[in-house]
Amino acid sequence: MSAVLEAKSVIKTYEVESTTINAVDDVSLEICPGEFVALVGPSGSGKTTMLAMLAGLLEPTAGSIVIGGRELGDMSEAQRTKFRREKVGFTFQSNNLVPYLSVQENVELMLKLNQRFNRESQKQARDLLERLGLGERLKNLPSQLSGGQQQRVAIARALVHNPNIVLADEPTASLDTERAFQVVETFADLIHARNLAGIMVTHDLRMCQYVDKIVQMRDGKIARIINDTTQISQFANTHMLN
Repeated sequence: MSAVLEAKSVIKTYEVESTTINAVDDVSLEICPGEFVALVGPSGSGKTTMLAMLAGLLEPTAGSIVIGGRELGDMSEAQRTKFRREKVGFTFQSNNLVPYLSVQENVELMLKLNQRFNRESQKQARDLLERLGLGERLKNLPSQLSGGQQQRVAIARALVHNPNIVLADEPTASLDTERAFQVVETFADLIHARNLAGIMVTHDLRMCQYVDKIVQMRDGKIARIINDTTQISQFANTHMLN
């Protein structure tokens, strides 16, 4: 199976007070369709910087990132912006929902930006929101929703245009434990059902029970990759006790 995402020998270097710091240091990674990956590690390990480069928001100092057969480094800034809008889905800690748009309008906005809004896509957006348990909240504003409901709207918005890859930056940071598990489980189910590639940066290692691969980073490097189902379960269960 060919990879949706291929990162090869990626390096991101910063100069701080005449000192060179490799925030990301020679990282290579592949993610296939239907694969949900947790990117974990302590603060300063490079995972957020890596996610930003995978999204095309930061340019690597060296190395290459290919998504859906397209090399991000070969694109102009305008091309990367268009590619990001069309082929990459995002969820952020803060959700970034438009406060004066309804739940349904927030999700449909992504279709309109990509000039893919029509009666059929409108129905798909509504069906996706219903699957996420928001069928009775379509006309509500974000301020009328709980944190977990807002995060589910953000997930719907990230998935509605069928991107090549979905990136989630700490999607459970503002949620209580029960809602965090619900959000990540739903996110994983949709990634698998739609055969997408997904990456989640998380500090909450309990959430790793829903992923297919764990990539641990330390000091800008990949310290370990866990892709065995039993080992992933053991890893998550260990942190359930903490």
